[in-house]
Amino acid sequence: MGKLVLTMIVRNEAGRYLKGMLESHREYIDEAVIIDDGSEDDTADICTETLRGIPLTLIRNAESMFHREFLLRQQQWRETLRTEPDWILSMDADERFEAGAAPHIRQIVDREQAEVVSFRLFDMWSETHYRDDLYWQAHRRYFPFLVRNRPGRSMAWKQTDQHCGRFPLEIYALPALRHPLRVQHFGWAREEDRKQKYERYKRLDPDGRFGWPAQYESILDPHPDLTEWKPRDAL
Repeated sequence: MGKLVLTMIVRNEAGRYLKGMLESHREYIDEAVIIDDGSEDDTADICTETLRGIPLTLIRNAESMFHREFLLRQQQWRETLRTEPDWILSMDADERFEAGAAPHIRQIVDREQAEVVSFRLFDMWSETHYRDDLYWQAHRRYFPFLVRNRPGRSMAWKQTDQHCGRFPLEIYALPALRHPLRVQHFGWAREEDRKQKYERYKRLDPDGRFGWPAQYESILDPHPDLTEWKPRDAL
C-alpha cells in the first residue's frame, strides 16, 4: 500500500473552499502537509479540525512568502519530503477531483508504476460552469498533480516570483500517465475572488513578466465564454 501525502499552501481561506476541498481529500490520503502562509483568519484551525484523525504537519509562516513563490514552493517540498511519502499529491486550497475519485486515486497509488500522473484542470467560473476560450484552456491539456517520491530527486525550481509551478523542474521532464479524472478549480468561481486575483497579479506582476498579460486582462471580462460542467456516472 503506497503512502499518499497531500501537500497544500493556504492563506486566508476561511469562508472560501478550503473545508470542502479537504473533506473531499480525506477519502484517499494517508497524511497531509500544509503551509499556512501568513493567514490572518482561522485557516489553520479549519485545517486541523477538518483533517482530524489524519496525521497533519501544519507549518505557519509568520509573514507571507507568496510574493516570492518559488521560495514558498521549495519550503513546501522540503516539509513534504520529511514525511517520507510514496506519492505526493499537490493541490491548491480551491481544487478538488470530481466526485467518485477516491477509488481511482487509491488504485494509482497502490498499483501504478508511473512516476507522474497528470490530469486536466477545469477553471470553474461558477459552481456549474467552467471557462472555455482563448485565454482559459487548461482543461484541454494535462498537468502533473500526483508524483511518486524518489529519494535524491532534484530540488531545482523555476525561480520566478509568480507562476513557478507546484513541482521541481525535473518532474515536468518525466513521462506522465494521462488520467481521465478531472480536477475542478474554484479559484475563479466568485466575482469577488476574480477581482482580488486580478488586483494581486497587477500588483505582483505589473509587466506580465511571469504570466500572460492578455490573460490577466481577460479575468474581468463581463461576458466570458462558459461551458456547463457535466458530472459523469463513471470513468
